[in-house]
Amino acid sequence: MKILMINKFLYPNGGSETYIFKLGNYLKSQGHEVQYFGMKHEGRCVGNAVNAYTSDMDFHGGTKLSKLTYPLKTIYSSEARKKIRMVLDDFQPDVCHLNNFNYQLTPSIILEIVKWRKEMSKNCRIVLTAHDYQLVCPNHQLRNPNTGENCEKCLGGHFLNCTKGKCIHGSTVKSAVGTMEAYFWKLNGAYKYIDTIICCSEFLKKKMDTNPLFAKKTVAMHNFVDKVEKKEVKKKDYVLYFGRYSEEKGIYTLAETCKLLPDIHFVFAGAGPLEEKINTLPNVKNVGFQKEEALRKIIKEAKFCIVPSEWYENCPFSVMESQSYRTPVLGANIGGILELIQDGKTGEIFESGNVDELKMKIQKLWDDKVLIRQYSQNCQYVKFDDIEAYSQKVLDIYDGLGIGS
Repeated sequence: MKILMINKFLYPNGGSETYIFKLGNYLKSQGHEVQYFGMKHEGRCVGNAVNAYTSDMDFHGGTKLSKLTYPLKTIYSSEARKKIRMVLDDFQPDVCHLNNFNYQLTPSIILEIVKWRKEMSKNCRIVLTAHDYQLVCPNHQLRNPNTGENCEKCLGGHFLNCTKGKCIHGSTVKSAVGTMEAYFWKLNGAYKYIDTIICCSEFLKKKMDTNPLFAKKTVAMHNFVDKVEKKEVKKKDYVLYFGRYSEEKGIYTLAETCKLLPDIHFVFAGAGPLEEKINTLPNVKNVGFQKEEALRKIIKEAKFCIVPSEWYENCPFSVMESQSYRTPVLGANIGGILELIQDGKTGEIFESGNVDELKMKIQKLWDDKVLIRQYSQNCQYVKFDDIEAYSQKVLDIYDGLGIGS
């Protein structure tokens, strides 16, 4: 089978890139052909045989002229259509697997795929892995960054609310462009050509299903984690937070809670805009951003991890990885977090943003060594898909679309 992975970034940049690299590599190992389409970038580490990519678009830099033309290019890209056509003609894929494509590549590539398969009489199918809420919310988070509140006003296609709330970088102009982009493709109908939408949580699926066009196409599949041997590790006396130090991740709430628990030792591993606030807390050790084995060691040895998010998390790896290493999780009752923690078995749940309840639960888990050990033992029975199991589900989706028939 020939699979064209499509993602705006073709270098390590975040979760969606990790996803396409690992999925693509495994599919290759099983004898499938995989190529990639996205933007040019000096860090690009995957690609296609004809070296066709769109120009790198930097919304935070560039010339004055490029900034003036960006609004149009983020809605529709003739360059993206031309470049992907070169790849389609050469590679002749059986499936085009979309990931993050809005703004830089634009949905115009969907129109070119449809045009190509019609002209060439190809049964090429289109699958999308939705990594966020982009197709139902122009700022992709279902959250107004100006108010710090979760927001569902755009659901149902009411995208003008994005402009009213200045939801994209607090800018009326950028928010208006996001609104126009959403309405343009809603009216154009390009999304109707997507055959299946893979959602990484039931929560994300539910939000996507608010659009009747998507409701019969969505399937919920939690992300995969690396296969690990669940050996018991001696726990150390610290509570761990790892991830981005930002407001939507619940860092303000967690920092205030840490102040109320001066006798408990916390370790923070990560980076972000609220790092200075974290560094002022005397009972917090900030070890910064950690990679691979160093991070795994910190997770394994923690008494338990905290995931205090205040936005609609989809399928946080922090929850999955912690339990994979037999470390219980205290998580906020928001988004897809609830789907990953067995409350009272592999960890516990608290009300998102509630300092008093978070304080009480941290103190309880810190004091109760028997309970923590019980949760840790239960974690060894938690099963998340590894890349092999996940890839087979993806292949089943491809096969179910009649690819190659």
